[in-house]
Order: sequence, then C-alpha cells, then structure tokens
Amino acid sequence: MTGTPQLRVIDGKTASSRPVTDLSGLGRLMAEAQAGDKRAYNQVLKACDAWLRVFLARRVAPESVEDIAQEALMALHRKRHTYDPDKPFAPWFVAIARYKWLDRLRQHYRAEEVELEDQASVGGHESAVMSRIVLERLLAHIPENQAQAIRLAKIDGYALDEIAQMTGQSLSSVKVRIHRGMKRMMKKLEESHA
Repeated sequence: MTGTPQLRVIDGKTASSRPVTDLSGLGRLMAEAQAGDKRAYNQVLKACDAWLRVFLARRVAPESVEDIAQEALMALHRKRHTYDPDKPFAPWFVAIARYKWLDRLRQHYRAEEVELEDQASVGGHESAVMSRIVLERLLAHIPENQAQAIRLAKIDGYALDEIAQMTGQSLSSVKVRIHRGMKRMMKKLEESHA
C-alpha cells in the first residue's frame, strides 16, 4: 500500500522470548510523541505491539492476531492526537485494542449468523452468541468505568491488581466498580424479567 504508513514494529526478539507488556509508563512517551518525538513514538508502538500480542493471543485464533494488532496500531496512529497526557495511557489504549477485538468478534458473529440462517439447525453456538449479546446490552446500561472493570475482570480474565495498574485506579476502587456494576446489571436484568 503506497501512502499508508507501516506501523508494525519489529524489535528483533525471537518468538520464544516474552515481550514486555507493561503500558503504565507510556503516558510520558506518548506526550513526547504528540510533540513530534519519533523515538518516543517508536517506543510507544513497540510496547503497544508487544502488549497486543499477549492480549490477543488469549482471545482470538492465532491467524487473526496479526490482523487485529495491525488494526489496533493503525487506530492508535489515527487517534494519537486524542490522547490526553494528563490521564493514564493504559486505559486509553486498552479501550482502542478492546474495540478492535470486539469489532472482529462482531464480524465473526455476523458471519456465523448468516451461516446459521442458511442451515436448518446447528446446536451449540446460539446460546453463546445470545449470551454475549445480552451481556453487551447489560454493560451498555452501566457507567463506562464500571463496564470496563467488569470486562477486564470477568470477560478478559485479568487479576484485580492488573486492572488497577492498567486503569490507574486503586485496587479498592476497582473492586467497588465491579461490585456496583454487577449490582446495576442484576437490577436491570431483574427489571427486564418483571
């Protein structure tokens, strides 16, 4: 593709080496990158790429990791001007990555939906798809900070201390957000069945 910047960052590590996946110190580097520092921007991309590979490896088929990682890095590139240096970098970038991951899941579910319509009866997938749709609708009815904490803990499987580090919140704040969010979701579920 001519004219499109290639954002894949190759750091020379072998596939067996564990990449550094800590996003907590990238706020300062991103601010420097916004000011035009190419070295800082390259470091941001490198760290985000390493984080994405670990994040996506647990969520999608291996053949999809590269495509989704590229989409997320391109989104970071397009949205880099929207990052607020006064706020933690990790939640901002995790939201971009999560959106790209969920976007791919939605595409996959839509493709499965069309496939299911063409077939008479296929068991097993309907309940999983419906559960995911219901869950996303419930999460849409609670504040985003609570929804984010629940997604990271209950769907993505992160430990509470990891979530606290990623979001820049205290451990007790993360626990409170999850508790309050789950409580609101249960109330909404009960109201819909009343």
